[in-house]
Amino acid sequence: MDLRDSSDGLSRGDFLQLSAAGTAGAVAVDPARLAQRASQTVALRMRWFGGGIYELSTPDDSSIVLVDAWLSKNTGWSAFGLTKPPELASASAYAQHLKGRNPKGVFVAITHDHGDHLGDFFELLRAMQDAGLDFKSGGQSDLFRAGFTSKFKDANLDPTQVVVNGGQGMNIGGKATYQGITVHVVQAFHSTFAGFPAVGFILDVGGARVYASGDTDLYGDMALIGRRYRPDLAILSCGNGAYTMGPDDAAQAVAMLGVSHAIPVHYAHNPNAIGPQCGEMFKTAVAKAAPHAVVSVPKPGETVQLALKAIATNA
Repeated sequence: MDLRDSSDGLSRGDFLQLSAAGTAGAVAVDPARLAQRASQTVALRMRWFGGGIYELSTPDDSSIVLVDAWLSKNTGWSAFGLTKPPELASASAYAQHLKGRNPKGVFVAITHDHGDHLGDFFELLRAMQDAGLDFKSGGQSDLFRAGFTSKFKDANLDPTQVVVNGGQGMNIGGKATYQGITVHVVQAFHSTFAGFPAVGFILDVGGARVYASGDTDLYGDMALIGRRYRPDLAILSCGNGAYTMGPDDAAQAVAMLGVSHAIPVHYAHNPNAIGPQCGEMFKTAVAKAAPHAVVSVPKPGETVQLALKAIATNA
């Protein structure tokens, strides 16, 4: 797998900082420090579970992040002619799979309340608690504090114990840190069943920073997310159809974010989304919109081994 870095060794966010340093009143930036940061890489793994669901983990499994929780009924495998592995057959099976990897901490990040993102969430938290895993969950604060109240109760879960910030979750612009994993909440342009905002995440895992778009359309403030957080990997919804941005717009997001790596998700899982060819469509579009970026296109179940820039100390 091609894991080449950008030709100049700096992300778009770093380049903008260097450019700004030459303007009047700008904060001085040490080019040597930025260049050193660009040369430092950390390893991270991404495994796609179909649809918009995926896992990020450090090579030693000490830190694991699951983005959304649609596992047992995930329909993102059949279009590829693939059989879902046994560890994804149920919430309890995945919880036992996690336990066997002996993580220091697991974070389940929920972008919004549609069934293809939330399907196994409450059952999974219950199974993880029963398995004795060290975990927390989180997402937009009002969804967790108000929208999920009865569902936590039905699952016999105490939000103060399983949700970050004492059960409060996080609002847009807020964050939470748990067992070395930091989760920042950013906006997404998408609908929800209960009316609480859909969100994306900036995920700090194992010394790398990842933008998880969630379900969203392309929007101008993705450039601000790139400047503000400087992620090095973007995992983007790109299935088009009735619900989210398509491959061309997702490629524009790669350019706006300034990331050096990108992975497409949220396609081939329902009739209204583009099929398995969407991944290659996205790769072709990125080659035109952001030729500096490396695109990985896994199939469901595959693990992508990534070498990403280390998070800048002032990021």
